[in-house]
Amino acid sequence: MKYASLLFIGLVFACSTPKSDQEVFSEQQRENLEPLVEKIEEPISELEQNLIDQGLVNLEDVIPGIRVELKYSTEDNFFGQDVYGDLTNAYLQPEVAEMLRQAQEKLQSEYPNLVLQIYDGVRPRSVQQILWDNLEKPDSIKPLYVADPKVGSLHNFGVAVDLTIFDTEADSVLDMGTGYDFFGYAAYPDREEQMLQEGVITQEQVENRDILRKVMKAAGFMGIGSEWWHFNAYSRKEAGEKFKIVE
Repeated sequence: MKYASLLFIGLVFACSTPKSDQEVFSEQQRENLEPLVEKIEEPISELEQNLIDQGLVNLEDVIPGIRVELKYSTEDNFFGQDVYGDLTNAYLQPEVAEMLRQAQEKLQSEYPNLVLQIYDGVRPRSVQQILWDNLEKPDSIKPLYVADPKVGSLHNFGVAVDLTIFDTEADSVLDMGTGYDFFGYAAYPDREEQMLQEGVITQEQVENRDILRKVMKAAGFMGIGSEWWHFNAYSRKEAGEKFKIVE
């Protein structure tokens, strides 16, 4: 816990506890303090403040129950690098966040134990540049793996989201057949029928993907043919007309 939170607790304890050293806080008193302590915000990183200044919104602030696990804030991604640093919150354009809220509501109305779990939202061009520079491939091949920062991807506009579904009863994500950032036909929605016939993925895994696709498409998102986890709110042309690339 950050220094500010510790200081706050110390001040509350000093003002509230009896002077006797024999007195200790009860469990109920500790529980009463927890909401007050939580109100002390953690310092915002420069990257996160930059997103806020450009008008993007924190998904956890506007979508009740949504979960966030930014894969690019860990080493559990295609690059094996943490490129977000202190950023652990997912951000999108406000109207895209509203669409995602609708998807979450539809999911929970049909499956109360399921919630959306975000792997990536807006990806600033500064981060896109890091990914581009660190990809050990010829420049002619790099666009197959990551968008050229000069052009920008829909993630860079804050209108694309990578996500899965989390089962709160099982305390785990649904089995989608592959992990995030898997480069291969098993992750391709366009190849699911072939992968089923070859026994690479199962019917249950496809049905889990169908749940995700159904709620996202109902909210206005479009999937892509090569990644079951990726959805766009707008086309590249529409995004360019409505928004600027997030730097």
